[in-house]
Amino acid sequence: MTDSPETIVRYYHHRTKHRLDGYARGPETLDWDDQPDPFRRYCGTHRVMLPLVAADLPVPFSRLTAPEPLPAHPVSLTSVAMLLEMSLALSAWKQYGTARWSLRVNPSSGNLHPTEAFVVVLGVPDLRDGLYHYAPEQHQLELRCAFPTATVRGPSLSVGFSSVHWREAWKYGERAFRYCQHDVGHAAAALSYAAATLGWRLQPQYQLGSRALGQLLGLDREADYVGAEGEHPDLLLTIRVGEDTATPALSALLDLAARGQWQGRANVLDPKHLYAWPIIDEVAAACARSDRATAAVSPPTPWHRPLQPLVTGCKDSAPALFRRRRSAQAFDSSAVMSQTDFQRCLDQLFPRPLPPWDTQPWPPRVHLALFIHRVEGLPPGLYALPRSESGLQTMQRQMRAEFHWRKMNAEADALPLYQLLPARAQRTAAKLSCLQAIAGDSCFSLAMLAEFDDTLSDHPWRYPELFWEAGAIGQVLYLEAEAAGLRGTGIGCYFDDAVHDLLGLQNSVLQSIYHFTLGVPLVDHRITTLPAYSTRRA
Repeated sequence: MTDSPETIVRYYHHRTKHRLDGYARGPETLDWDDQPDPFRRYCGTHRVMLPLVAADLPVPFSRLTAPEPLPAHPVSLTSVAMLLEMSLALSAWKQYGTARWSLRVNPSSGNLHPTEAFVVVLGVPDLRDGLYHYAPEQHQLELRCAFPTATVRGPSLSVGFSSVHWREAWKYGERAFRYCQHDVGHAAAALSYAAATLGWRLQPQYQLGSRALGQLLGLDREADYVGAEGEHPDLLLTIRVGEDTATPALSALLDLAARGQWQGRANVLDPKHLYAWPIIDEVAAACARSDRATAAVSPPTPWHRPLQPLVTGCKDSAPALFRRRRSAQAFDSSAVMSQTDFQRCLDQLFPRPLPPWDTQPWPPRVHLALFIHRVEGLPPGLYALPRSESGLQTMQRQMRAEFHWRKMNAEADALPLYQLLPARAQRTAAKLSCLQAIAGDSCFSLAMLAEFDDTLSDHPWRYPELFWEAGAIGQVLYLEAEAAGLRGTGIGCYFDDAVHDLLGLQNSVLQSIYHFTLGVPLVDHRITTLPAYSTRRA
């Protein structure tokens, strides 16, 4: 308890590394027939059934990165429903034998979905002012707090995220806090893409500290969580719709929540917690933001890239692509990715005023080490993709001196992809990713390297932001893979220090925080796909 927050965060990160001689601490056994409930519900709330109408949006996925902005939809019950359906709703049900499970639009580690979403509504037609919990199982809003009458200039809409750490810890033990933060990044990025489809953009409210956010979302109301798993406040994002969007002061929202009428109690997700992981609560407390800690951050500026992104050849509508996103379970180890698709895929990882980078107004802190196996026109080998000029310098200083650093295109504004070492690395990639074949059978896989020391120095509350950024990178890769007719998979299990040893990293300046792999999927046709909301009418 006397350790500084930074010391706790560093200790947690080191302690939860997977190593070649042993994995991070986790449960010794799992009862797959008795998993935690995947759906949080608030019993005793007024519920608003949302229409299922996102499929009616004729917006091509390619338009989300076009130079001309999309016309903004008015904020209404229907457009709020579209926003949530395209970002956080169910995308399908799967069935194999007697087993049946749901999938969602936003990715999640192990499909466990620890991220919960809340919607703060003011002045939206057909919705009472208040705080709502989004319930994806039935695509509905649960009114947690009815606000007193407020005067606002036009509609105001914000989305808050929280994490139920136990959902991940049930399977992954102490490492679960990392995965919960990945999923916040996934969810925020999914929300950004959905907002862009409606002609909207997001504005993160980083000046709101963790305690205040917990009050706004009602997470500090202990009586509402008696016997149930608590939630940890993560992030609030305000929807911007042109210049007419109302932006009430956060203090005003907190006042409305304090004076509002609260209702509902959280359901119990798992009545039998066979294990306890107190270190998760400790690191979560160490990462808590104070209002003073959340100083404004400088937005990223493009580096090495043209302002306009490379054009995608995808002709699908954005809503259809969002719902189609899946995590691959196996890859065709002979498939080759085209150079055009590869270039577009990596091009989207550089921040611009486009989704999902409006969720992260800071210079890039996460850079990529790639294992390229089968990409048209590129020799197999180990490559680097720094996402900033300072990142390039840091990678060159910290990595092995014998690496070549051969830029694959000499043009000044070309993709900053550097060959470090030509080699066939399928087995190495699989070994580093906890012996998972998907990392070697894909067209390419990668490790995301975070600027760890500089980020944490006196700012331990930025530790989750590194995983949010990695999660956003993962969501871009997921969608770009689908757009190219391929598929991606996030990999949270990897041998941290073995990755560092391969790259020559001898300190904590750079740390591997997420892996990803992308290729041509092998589909198990024994598994049946069912509609997300077959019992509901649109």
